[in-house]
Amino acid sequence: RGCAQTSSFALLTGAFQFGIFGLVNPKYGPLVASAAGAAGSCLVSVPQEVIKQRLVTGVYGSFREAVSMIWKAEGLGGFYSAWKPTMSRNVPFVVTTFTSRDVLKGKIQKYKEKRDPERGSAVLTPVENIGIGIVSALMAGVLTQPIDVVKTRMMTQAASTAMPYTSALDCASSILRTEGWRKLYSGFGQRSVYMCGLWGITFGLEPLMTSYLDEKKKNQ
Repeated sequence: RGCAQTSSFALLTGAFQFGIFGLVNPKYGPLVASAAGAAGSCLVSVPQEVIKQRLVTGVYGSFREAVSMIWKAEGLGGFYSAWKPTMSRNVPFVVTTFTSRDVLKGKIQKYKEKRDPERGSAVLTPVENIGIGIVSALMAGVLTQPIDVVKTRMMTQAASTAMPYTSALDCASSILRTEGWRKLYSGFGQRSVYMCGLWGITFGLEPLMTSYLDEKKKNQ
């Protein structure tokens, strides 16, 4: 339900994220670049998340209905409900993922170079890059899952008859008080499957696409 439309948002989110990362990284390094990319991509990813969560939870029956009803009932701000917890999740998630990738990549390269010093600088295989993406996303997921649960509750509360949360902090404390800390990790398995697959493919394809584009520039 709404898969094609929300997927198109995901492409825009990725374009913003990696575009900003590519611009910032040469001057400020991967840590600042990944944070800037994650923050900038929220311009697209927050509306995507709002629409997706309300479609998945059955609040609206179609993408068109979701956009129309949110605009009529809440205006432009409705598409950016819970933007604070979303950014609080996205920035540490992306920073952790990219930082973990650099650490894991460096360790694997050093290990391969020790095993075969005559080959010089080691190049990682696509399978190794996919594995790095999966592990990095899993580590970031453990760190940010509670924020994701809070973000989802905040985004879907507009269609709920329950007393609305006054803030992200109120939401988190309410969950801890009434449902226990384990509830903050509800949906972790499903999210892990999605995020590990996404970042595994992303990090697996990125070196291949970079090499292809570099080669294409040389031949022009």
